[in-house]
Order: sequence, then C-alpha cells, then structure tokens
Amino acid sequence: MLIVGAGLGGTATAIRLLRFARAPLEIVLLERRSEYRSAGVAYHRDGNPWDHVFNIQAGRMSVFREDVNDFVRWANHEADRRDWPTPWAELEFSEQGPAPRRIFQDYLIDRLAEARREACPGVVLVEADGEAVDVEVRGPGVEVTVRHPSGTGPQDGPGPEPTVIRAEHVVLATGLELREPPFAAEVLTHSSFVRHPYSADGVRKLAALPPGATVAIVGSVLSAYDSAGLLLRQGHTGPIHLISRTGTLFRTYPEDHEHGVLRLPCPKTLLEPYRNREEFLARVRSEWEAACATVARDHPEVAPAVVAERVTKAWEPHLPQAVEQIPTKELRALLDEFSTAIAALRVGAVEYTMEIIERAMRPADGAVKLVVGKVEGVTPAESGRLAVSIAAPGRKRTIEADLVVSNFGREWDYRKVGQSLWGSLLRRGIAIPHERTGRGLKVDERGTLLSRDGEPTGPISALGVLREGDEIVRNGRTGAFSFNLAAIKNHSIVVAARVIERLETPEDDLLHLEARSPGEVSNIEEAERDRFREAVVLEVRRLAAFTRHERELLDSRLDACVRSLGGLPTLPVDSPRRERLTRAVVNRAAVERLIDVSVTPRQLRRQLGIENAENMED
Repeated sequence: MLIVGAGLGGTATAIRLLRFARAPLEIVLLERRSEYRSAGVAYHRDGNPWDHVFNIQAGRMSVFREDVNDFVRWANHEADRRDWPTPWAELEFSEQGPAPRRIFQDYLIDRLAEARREACPGVVLVEADGEAVDVEVRGPGVEVTVRHPSGTGPQDGPGPEPTVIRAEHVVLATGLELREPPFAAEVLTHSSFVRHPYSADGVRKLAALPPGATVAIVGSVLSAYDSAGLLLRQGHTGPIHLISRTGTLFRTYPEDHEHGVLRLPCPKTLLEPYRNREEFLARVRSEWEAACATVARDHPEVAPAVVAERVTKAWEPHLPQAVEQIPTKELRALLDEFSTAIAALRVGAVEYTMEIIERAMRPADGAVKLVVGKVEGVTPAESGRLAVSIAAPGRKRTIEADLVVSNFGREWDYRKVGQSLWGSLLRRGIAIPHERTGRGLKVDERGTLLSRDGEPTGPISALGVLREGDEIVRNGRTGAFSFNLAAIKNHSIVVAARVIERLETPEDDLLHLEARSPGEVSNIEEAERDRFREAVVLEVRRLAAFTRHERELLDSRLDACVRSLGGLPTLPVDSPRRERLTRAVVNRAAVERLIDVSVTPRQLRRQLGIENAENMED
C-alpha cells in the first residue's frame, strides 16, 4: 500500500489504515519534502512561527471526527512543551480557544506513532523520502517510480537511481499545488518578493523587515491575514496593503462559537432551469436573504456572524441538483468569480487572528489598508523597491513596496502543474481532469480515479483538494477547500476503508457487493433492525478505537452479532461467505455513519453512546 504525500491527508489515511487493517499489510508513506512530513505546507514548523494560529478553534482540529476533543486533550496533557514560548507554554487550551498551527505537526507525529504501536501483527508502516515521478497500472497493481533525494553535502554526490515500488493500491495525497502568478514573472527570484509565505525563507523575510517598511500582500484571504498578523505582532508600523480583486474580508468567529448543522427549507428556485447569469444570481440573492432571515427568526441562539456559515452548510444537500442546471462553461465562470466570496461565507477565523487585523484596519490610524483591484504586474522600480500595478474599476494605481507577499491561490488544473507525477498520470489517462468544474480530478464516490468513460483506471485513490470538483457536484461542498480539514478527515476514512475492503475481500465477494442495489442496507435494517444497528455501532467503535486491545474486544462482539444476523435478503446462504458479506455491508454502513456531515461530531458521539467517554474504552 503506497501513499504519495505524507502531509495531513496522507498521515490521516495512514493512521486509519493502521487502525482498520486486520491482516498483514505494509503501508509506505512517501514524502518528497522531509519538513512537510506529518504537516504539509499548512502546518510544518519552519513555515509557521508561533503567532500563526489555526483559523478555526482548537476543538475542531482533532484528526478524528468521532473524537472531537482529541487534539485539545493532547495539547493539554501529552504535548512536550519544553521548547514552547510564553504564553503558549503555560496556556490551558480550550475547545473554543486558539492554538499555534506549528504544534499540529507534533500532534500528527504522535498519533501516527500511536497507531503504529497499536496496529495488528504484520501491519507495518514504512516512512520513505522520495518523489513519485511516474505511475503505471500493471495488472491488478500499480508500479510507481520514485526519485530519491540526493545527499545533503557535496561529498555525497548525486542521489541514488530511481526505484520502482509495486503496490496493490496507491493513494494520492499530494495536497495543493501553487499557481504560477503571471503578474510576477519578472520578480519571482527578487529578494523583495515572497512567493511562498509558508516557508522558512518567507517567514525570515517577514521577520527581518524594518518596522516602517511598506508591504503589499496580494490577496485578502486567511493566508494574507497570517502574514499581516505576523508583521503587526512584531511591532510593524508601516503601511500594509491587502490587495483583493473582490474586496472580500472574512468574519470573526464568536468567542463561544461551536460547529452546528441546521435544517433549513430547500432553496427551491435554485433547482429551476438555468436561464442566464444575471437571472440566476438574482435567484441566489433572493433565496439567500430569505434563508438568513429564517435563521435569525427561528434560531436566535445563532450569533449574527455565524448565520452565513449555517446557511451555506444547510444548503449543501440541495446544491448538487442546483449545479446540474448550470451549463459547464457558466459553472466554471461562476466558481472562478465567486470562490473567494463563498469561502468567506462558509468559514471565519478566530479572534486571536482577526482582532489585530481589524484594529489595524480602522480608518483613522490603521496600518492595514484594503485595496480593491486586480494586480496586473509586479516589476522592479528605479528606487530598488517593487512596483505593484493595480487595475480597479475606473482607475489604475501603483504601489511601491519594500516587500511584496503573494497569496495568489493554488492551481486546480493539473494540466498546468509542471511536476513529472502529473505529467505521467495525465499522459497515461490514469488521471482525468474534472470535466464539469475543471477543478481536481474525476473520481467516484469513494475517491477512486475514473476514466472519461467513468470506469476505474486502476487501484488508485485520491483525497483532499484533488477531489474538489467532485465534492462540489456530488455533495455541494464549497468554500475554502484547500485546507478543509473536515473533508480531508472524511476522505481518509473512506479511502482507508475502501483499500482494506479491496485487499481483504475475495474478488467474487467484491463483485457481489458492487452488484447490490442502493436500497439493500435499508432492506437489511427492516429485516433485523435492532441487531443490524447494534452491529453498525460496534463496527464504528472498532474503527475508532485507539488500542488493539479495544479493537479485538469489539471485533469479537461484532463477530457474534453478525452470526446472529440470519436470513438477510440477497446474501448467499453459504454461512462463511454470508458472514463475510454481512461484515462488509456493516462496515460500509459504519463508514457512512462516521462521515455523516448532517450531524456534528458531538452529535455523532451521542448517537454512538460515547458522549461522556474520554476514550473509546470507556
């Protein structure tokens, strides 16, 4: 089993595989940049100084959806704080409070090590350094060519020859790819230009900047706030320009904010045939205002700053049908134009980040200025600074800056990514760009890569941002998808369960499962409702258990429960095969419970009878 990419998505998937597997399995976790291991670009220590905090509350950072407080418990009781600075070293972390982003890497390392220790015999993890540069499907497996890093010193010479890893299944967890900013072609290597703000070099440049220097930050999304906040906390007094094409600003979460899911009426007019852009946006605006008014009237407990988030999440089940009505070209144009605005509606940021930015944006004396317009170019100025040319409606202007920080988005069209891996995947037809949205790849509901004809191209799965387009049209999930922790957590569960099912289930049984009708689980529930529900709860708890001892106890109870489920419809009468298939059906139902976004993680724990448990053994 090969996972390409050892950031958050790859690490979360490895943890789930180590927990789920009951038969011998070798998991190779491959990472091309060692500093990104168990972190990725968003959380690695070198690119995240202590003042970079999570945008969301610490209580929502658990890597386990079914154990919402796991990260906070770890930070308070397990984390090694000996090198932490004040005030973090003395802080009692809370569910609603902030936490520094850089400690997430230690958390993931610890949870991966724990899963490794508690895995079943023969289930092993290999952490390898190297870059996947070529992929070829051969028979039932996949061959991946890996280029290994060279030595760190001149005496080491070039790196070893590429090797080929043959895997029964490959998971692509490569994370985001940065878009090349066309406006900055002349200054990409300039000392006053920061292309990667979440890098050691980018952080050093921000930290070394004189307090009175002029700064231009391209973008006004949350990553721009991180750069501006870092400057302000170190006493920066010079002007900081946030340059935004749309002028979108994010909201501050209330101090006691909790994730919640509301049931709101379906926005029915959005399901009508698409006529034209103006008419469609008018319908969206009308339905949006009505939905916000409904929340304000019927749910006074929801803070005004969170109403937009509640509405966008409540609309998700209805958006796939609405999206179906929009022609492909129009859909892509709407996503390009409104993606930042949608992200701002769906997510906010904690007060720790927002308070210092909002104070610095006060008209009277604030150092931070919002500049609305499109950046047309960044070029060297005669003064030695950088000149940023901005086109705004009705006028153009130029800002000379001592430092320009680019937060110019990510590349979601993998045909434009220059890495060898994507050239190989696309050239061989293993990966197909998502046709409707142009964002990410074409996959099925479990993340398996599909051909243009809709058939699997091999035992290869994708997760995270690679599935953005599919999440939009299949599940109505929009917003800040590049760092959507909830989506990554759910993908890791589904992909790991799919891999284990494929590796541990005979081919004939897999064919039988795939031929089942969508309503068969409900038929099983009707046949033996209480026993089936008990089996699903046991399986959810087994999948979520931290220790092997817990899993073995639950596994034994589950086997007895499955044996008692007799006479289930459409399953073979052969007893051993019937039990295997019943376990598989129960597992699929349990996975659906674990990833159910119609309930909050806390509600899920209550449904499973573990709401007061500090760990699953309780």
